[in-house]
Amino acid sequence: MTCSPEIAPSEVEAVLGRLISRGYRFVHPRDASGELVTVVGVRMHDTVVDVVRLDGEDDVTATRMPYDEPNILEPKQVLWQRSGDMNDVVGELLELPDDEYLQPAPQTRVNSRGCWVPNGSGRAKWLQATA
Repeated sequence: MTCSPEIAPSEVEAVLGRLISRGYRFVHPRDASGELVTVVGVRMHDTVVDVVRLDGEDDVTATRMPYDEPNILEPKQVLWQRSGDMNDVVGELLELPDDEYLQPAPQTRVNSRGCWVPNGSGRAKWLQATA
């Protein structure tokens, strides 16, 4: 992700800080040569997962999907999605109510604990804790 002259690094840092303060965790996928490809923030809460992908200040995509979506980077079921300028997209994402799109509670407790693990190809995979 590169900073354009229109948006100072302090604006990018402020937007990332807003996401971090709301509980987003980040991964930074890299290509085979080690170059940063994108920045991806993920926040699991209630019965949804919010994902924000920052490819550039004017190339941001945010998505809300059900918590049980098997592939959060290419979801089949999307509850909400926006693309565009960093400030606009992140602003809309953070305005969504946490309880929007709630489904009836599942019979089993949702385990949102886990960690991102690099898979050796410059990408990372979310491994959900089982204990």
